[in-house]
Amino acid sequence: MSTNNKEIFKNTPVDHEIHELIKNRWSPRTFSDKPVSHKELQVLFEAGRWAPSSNNIQPWNIVWGIKGSVAYDRIMSVLVEFNQNWAKNAPVLLLGVVDTKTPKGDDNYHAPHDLGQFAANMAIQAQSMGIAMHQMAGLDYEKARKEFKFPDTYHVATAIAVGYYGGELSDVPEKLQDAETGERSRKQQNDFVFNGDYRETGDVKE
Repeated sequence: MSTNNKEIFKNTPVDHEIHELIKNRWSPRTFSDKPVSHKELQVLFEAGRWAPSSNNIQPWNIVWGIKGSVAYDRIMSVLVEFNQNWAKNAPVLLLGVVDTKTPKGDDNYHAPHDLGQFAANMAIQAQSMGIAMHQMAGLDYEKARKEFKFPDTYHVATAIAVGYYGGELSDVPEKLQDAETGERSRKQQNDFVFNGDYRETGDVKE
């Protein structure tokens, strides 16, 4: 793996050929010192804006901050220490927040799924621009909700580090460096794709 502030590729051992934007996307903990502009963030948010959502409710909300700003420091303050140790490398930090209620006041069980689609759209758009996104669950959800004054029905679901691929391996704690250089892996399709009942696997036939 190269860490010379240029585009970085990790080997992705796919079983079936997929689009290069998906194949080459990964979640680094090091980032180039090249800034991500406000305009580039608007492009990422626009990609997320056009994600599908249940009943077109669009329950997502995004909090963002550029490194050096008060908003960035506030987002950093709600991350767990483990993530603070490397997220400080990112030029941009985001929070993904969902309203857990529908406009009618019913529980919106689909809201986290919809936020996931928003983030996936952003991630593919970012990849097309040479920008990496590392999504993380390690944050104090209640502290974050209160810090940014969201109503009680809102849930801060994720934090996201954003920046151009690059940086130095020494930028991350030693115990995390293997993850930056290691082989990518995923479960096999038969572990999660079922042609009927749970665990009723079957190869897809052409």
